[in-house]
Amino acid sequence: MESLLQQFLSHETETEILEFKEAKTQYDKDKLGKYFSALSNEANLMNRPNAWFILGVNDDKQIVGTEISDAKINEYKKEVADHTSPNMTFRDVHRVQINGKWVLLCEIPASPKGIPVSWKRQYYGRDGESLGILSLDEIDRIREQSNSFDWSAQIIEDATLDDLSPEAIEVAKQKYSEKNPHIKEEILKWETLTFLNKAKITIQGKITNTAILLLGKSESEHFISPATAKISWILKDSDGLERDYQHFTCPLILSVQSVYAKIRNLNYRYLQEGSIFPEEVSQFDPYIIREALNNCVAHQDYTLAGKINVVEREDGILIFSNSGNFIPGTVEKVIDSDSPETKYRNPFLANAMVDLKMIDTIGSGIRKMFLIQKDKYFPLPDYDFSDQKVTVKITGKVSDLNFARKLAQMPGLSLYEIMLLDKVSKGKPLKKQEIQQLRTKKLIEGRKPNLHISAIVASATDERGDYIKMKGFKDDYYKNLILGYLEKYGEAEKEDIDKLLFDLLPNVLDEKQKNNKIRNLMNSLSKKQNLIENRGTNRKPIWIKV
Repeated sequence: MESLLQQFLSHETETEILEFKEAKTQYDKDKLGKYFSALSNEANLMNRPNAWFILGVNDDKQIVGTEISDAKINEYKKEVADHTSPNMTFRDVHRVQINGKWVLLCEIPASPKGIPVSWKRQYYGRDGESLGILSLDEIDRIREQSNSFDWSAQIIEDATLDDLSPEAIEVAKQKYSEKNPHIKEEILKWETLTFLNKAKITIQGKITNTAILLLGKSESEHFISPATAKISWILKDSDGLERDYQHFTCPLILSVQSVYAKIRNLNYRYLQEGSIFPEEVSQFDPYIIREALNNCVAHQDYTLAGKINVVEREDGILIFSNSGNFIPGTVEKVIDSDSPETKYRNPFLANAMVDLKMIDTIGSGIRKMFLIQKDKYFPLPDYDFSDQKVTVKITGKVSDLNFARKLAQMPGLSLYEIMLLDKVSKGKPLKKQEIQQLRTKKLIEGRKPNLHISAIVASATDERGDYIKMKGFKDDYYKNLILGYLEKYGEAEKEDIDKLLFDLLPNVLDEKQKNNKIRNLMNSLSKKQNLIENRGTNRKPIWIKV
């Protein structure tokens, strides 16, 4: 990073993808967001993977240093993620110390192919060193990328059949034959190049990026640089420390099987309702592992030069992640529509993987993953689209067997509604239309963001105790407790009232909200109802009954 900084400082002027700011102690969040949008869009237009926003350097390229803390940087990251569309933030922030002065190199990812990045609904760009509105021509140039560019179909002129793995080609032929059993005998007679053309892995005998990814020898990965064909499997213990790891590269048609073999798919036991014999299932359904992993391969944005990660945790959780935004937008949309996607990031690669039985284009893959988890009473898959990545977490154990079992048996609930209730139980935010759908069926109560399951769901799932803990009691209940305490003990200080009520207030309230609730109850009893009065001070009240 120090060498890179020196390289940036040697430029005579700033460029469209490089910006210096003094920012000794802080930087304006709104300006930061505008620069993020502009630099990200310019990096896309210049076909560069990233841009740089550098803090601690003045306009004269002199290092002045910055005192901006890591906590402040995290605050900036969240601000950017909250107000950009698609939601993006810094890929990384690198700290470099030069002559005792700190400089921050903020790495901004290029906007996704076909999607310009906006800040508060406005697209920004650069004209030399000047920040301004992204021109309509530049917006169109970015948007047209989704129609005209398919990285996976690009031809590698210097690559030949000798750069492909014979073993991988044989496996591909076998899979293609299984997909097309009616011409199995004919496939066996095809020459290698004929097969690759018909399976849409090569184009008129020329090697494509797809061919190298799926069938290339490991030493052929350099042909697709700066993209990579890497999958990293990492085993972590309960403290998050790495216990083991292994990296895999092309041919990915073989590597995905190797990664699958590394995952320790242990057996899990739990009692089914009405049985004294334990049910024994695999922690992770084989379909889910293969679907998640192959989706990472098919939908990775290889222009971002990232790799696919598979993290296995000893507490029974698998996490898959790949670079790029989630093209459908939301998982809820995929579940609710239950139909094929009309657009893929890598259509040439995706079609080849369909023909090789690696993925299915009928649009039911994600939905099937959710159904498998639901039927096993396991938590539903968790998706995260932050940091220009698609991350899915699969839990291979029961979180709340009783709740999951009863919820699955509630009549009239769609998978989409079960998915939304699962988000409520995990404390995840819901969109306005999602909240409205659950309210219409009286499945949730409370006010955003403190939503909780309704009495109907609680009763049906035997979660009435938890329902009371989440909803709490009516104000009169708490007031009567306060009055009863004062009648018995004569007086009460703030600490006494807190001890009396704190654990009885709804679980959806945080500590600050509970303090505000108690303050409102005391004000109502004293100022509106004149039932109690304060004989102490505002800071140290002593409450008595009037």
